[in-house]
Amino acid sequence: MTEAQGAEKRDAGELSELLARPDGLVWVDIPQCWPGDEKVLREVFGFHPHAIRDCVHRNQVPKVHAYADHVFVVLHAPETGRNGHVHYIELDQFIGANYLVTVHGPTNEAVPARVALADTAGVMARIASGRYRPASGFDLSYAVVSALARRQEAFVEVQTREVWQLEQRVTGGHLGDPEKFLEEMFRTRHGLVAVRTMAALSREIYGRLATINRGVPERARPLLDDTVDQFNRVYAIADGQKDYLQGVIDFYRTRSDTKMTIAAERLAVIAVITLPITALSSVYGMNLIVNDSTHLGMLIPVLAVMLVMSVGLLIWAKRQGWW
Repeated sequence: MTEAQGAEKRDAGELSELLARPDGLVWVDIPQCWPGDEKVLREVFGFHPHAIRDCVHRNQVPKVHAYADHVFVVLHAPETGRNGHVHYIELDQFIGANYLVTVHGPTNEAVPARVALADTAGVMARIASGRYRPASGFDLSYAVVSALARRQEAFVEVQTREVWQLEQRVTGGHLGDPEKFLEEMFRTRHGLVAVRTMAALSREIYGRLATINRGVPERARPLLDDTVDQFNRVYAIADGQKDYLQGVIDFYRTRSDTKMTIAAERLAVIAVITLPITALSSVYGMNLIVNDSTHLGMLIPVLAVMLVMSVGLLIWAKRQGWW
């Protein structure tokens, strides 16, 4: 519970009393929604069963539902996993005039608990130190969502460092194993696409929330507009970096294709030079050079014809611009 004078922790059994008070702000943070937590959400707060169900199960996309006196929002933050996988860290919120309930959705077992709680933990630390004094549930939600947006932006920054390193390796020619290098580029692009998608969907959710009249006080609308702007900025940065990386990939592919074309042209020249030698030797070779005797009278003219044909085809290839 946060008050004008400071913040203090209270027992869950006091929730009904705290919510009935005209002063202060109640914040309930649930690391994961267990049956006991469901009961509190249902009996103490009276939240809709569908919203409670969304807190229990994972949601693939963000959501927003407006009720008479509060709104329910589902958002996601990115976290890097193994082999380029991007974990979706879910945060559910019930935002009321004098309370905020944050529920951290089910996460992959590979994700540490501290990662899922990072956004709310940072805001709690600010409140505990006295550096932040939210006046309403929407003020507090704005701080938490801003922390989530900063996490998305930090994820983009990490991917951007990867993009710069990949670009330097491409332009410097230090690629190493081409297959692994391509895999690195596609992993980085996947990360940028993932966070861009999260930011775009979050922007749409808060854009919708800014137009809802039920459960949203007028004084909260500037906060919602700023939240939309934050997600829009993350989207734009991620989209720009994704396009830049795609340019690096296109440059790499173009240079690789050019090298393959040059190699094919050189092989064609080699084939042109060796073609007459192969053709004539297949016809005369076994008859001109044998174990017991060699017919020099026929061998010398055949070799001369081979040489003339090879030189002639080489000159023709040069005129065609093959080398």
